[in-house]
Amino acid sequence: MEILWVLIAVVMLGAVLGPMMLRRRGGIRLANPGSPDAADPANYGFLRQEELDVRMPGPDQDLEDVLDVVQHTQDWRAASQLLAGTGIEGEERWQRVQAFAGAASLELRQRPGGVSESPGGQWLRVWRAEAPKDAGGAAVHAEFLVQQAWRTATPGTDEFRIILEEARAACGEAALLSPGDPVPYIVELSIARGLAYSREEFEQLWLKILDRAPAHMGAHLAALHYWCEKWLGSREVAYAFAEAAAARSPQGSLLSALPLFAVYEHLPEITLVRGFYESEVVRKAIEGALYAVHTARSDDPMLAHVRHLLLFFLVRGERWGEAMNQLTHVDGHVGALPWTVADDPAADYAVYRALAVAGYEANGGSPATLTQ
Repeated sequence: MEILWVLIAVVMLGAVLGPMMLRRRGGIRLANPGSPDAADPANYGFLRQEELDVRMPGPDQDLEDVLDVVQHTQDWRAASQLLAGTGIEGEERWQRVQAFAGAASLELRQRPGGVSESPGGQWLRVWRAEAPKDAGGAAVHAEFLVQQAWRTATPGTDEFRIILEEARAACGEAALLSPGDPVPYIVELSIARGLAYSREEFEQLWLKILDRAPAHMGAHLAALHYWCEKWLGSREVAYAFAEAAAARSPQGSLLSALPLFAVYEHLPEITLVRGFYESEVVRKAIEGALYAVHTARSDDPMLAHVRHLLLFFLVRGERWGEAMNQLTHVDGHVGALPWTVADDPAADYAVYRALAVAGYEANGGSPATLTQ
């Protein structure tokens, strides 16, 4: 009989805590702020889930046009021309390299090829074969290999190591073809994480990046991933890196948002306490990110990355109005954390968007008040 009562108590506890469980990535189950089904995101001009662009975090019309051309014609030349005309001094080149590599990787997953069908992303292989001295093609190929390693191979296996070693060679080639370009070294940061570079090896690589682009947000995000992976269990190291970068960030830099990314990387797999998202460490990280987006240039290529992660935390903290504000800036594109780690980024984003709309309307908001 005592066992029966214990079982009943366990079932009741699960019924109470189940809806509160917040999974870190994918398949979200959030405390219901209202009824997401009753609120229609389309009323706010948001795109349907099937219309969301998973290739990039925010609009880049030139990139979108070229991606469409490349994917429809399978001709790499437009991609080469776009990268050749993209300066190496800013964030845009790194983001475009990522987008081209991601598009090729996605094509390959969708069309792995067979006896009667060529594999997806064939244009990248042709690009490398026909223009081996093209710096843009070398950088895209290196990033493509990195993405393939992390998405298709198991870390620690021979397959994983072999792909990353090939990517490291491609990074070296890209660096020689484009002196002064930080992108090949930024790509190598993900290799450093996978191959477990020593601290000395990492710092040598990091100095090469700082010499070329000391305030590069993308580089800092990639470095943060290394610290979170290499020194797992010592989150203070990652936080210290993020906070130091934020403290020395120049006016208008998005580096003030880096602590929020550090918090995200160390979220527990299951958070049972909603108050975690209202805690001091999370609140300070959110405020830093909000400050960053308010002071950054409106055309900063990394701005959408910060807004997407802010949306994630603002929804979990039930800060509906602020979450809706982020949605008005990013809706339409979902190629950023935290959505890209999900099997279906568009679906993951759409759930958070529906919750934001439902919570906003449950607290008196409407399309009319959002535009005021």
